[in-house]
Amino acid sequence: MKGNVFRRGRASDWTLERIEQLSVEDITQLRANAERLNEEAVVALCSQALSTAGPRGGSRAGSKSAARTKARRLIARIRAFEARGVWLQDARTSWSGLRKSDGAVVMALWAAAIESTGGGCSCLLWAPNTDGTRGWSDAAAGRERFDHCKRAMALGSAEGLLVYGQALAGHLPEEKAYAVHGVDPETVVVFQVEMRGAEFWATWGRRSAAESAGA
Repeated sequence: MKGNVFRRGRASDWTLERIEQLSVEDITQLRANAERLNEEAVVALCSQALSTAGPRGGSRAGSKSAARTKARRLIARIRAFEARGVWLQDARTSWSGLRKSDGAVVMALWAAAIESTGGGCSCLLWAPNTDGTRGWSDAAAGRERFDHCKRAMALGSAEGLLVYGQALAGHLPEEKAYAVHGVDPETVVVFQVEMRGAEFWATWGRRSAAESAGA
């Protein structure tokens, strides 16, 4: 890769659409540079682009090799939690848990649901079951997520694992998905939980204007 891709613009300028125009090699380098500069929002977007997009450019043989490498990076959700020291209350349905060593909250985030704006990222964690549109929120796993959101707010932060897959129309991915490919074990985002009305949202990656200008 020629030059430093990350320094072609400020961190806040990187969007998923822009990153997806890069080659796999450049996205990988961009993520490495973002990790070095603690740009967690860019790291998350790079991981999302790498998991959903095939390689652009290069030979067909190289594309197949990159696809196999990408597949090996993803692991099962329960294994990703265990790697963070969390044993889920229900391995089949739980999407969040508490680490035994320090009580920290660790949550699985559906990568495709992450929104990027203003140099930061956000993801809806829990919303009330209004008019029967979010039945999962009232299920055991949803109530567990609700409790963990409140705990994360009290603690000041939580850790997020990015889950990749294909959503199923009419269902929340936490409840049922068309396909779950797995979790990227190399990426863990540290986020804050904030309330927007009756909803809990994860937010991370925001930096001051001075910090962003220096990226």
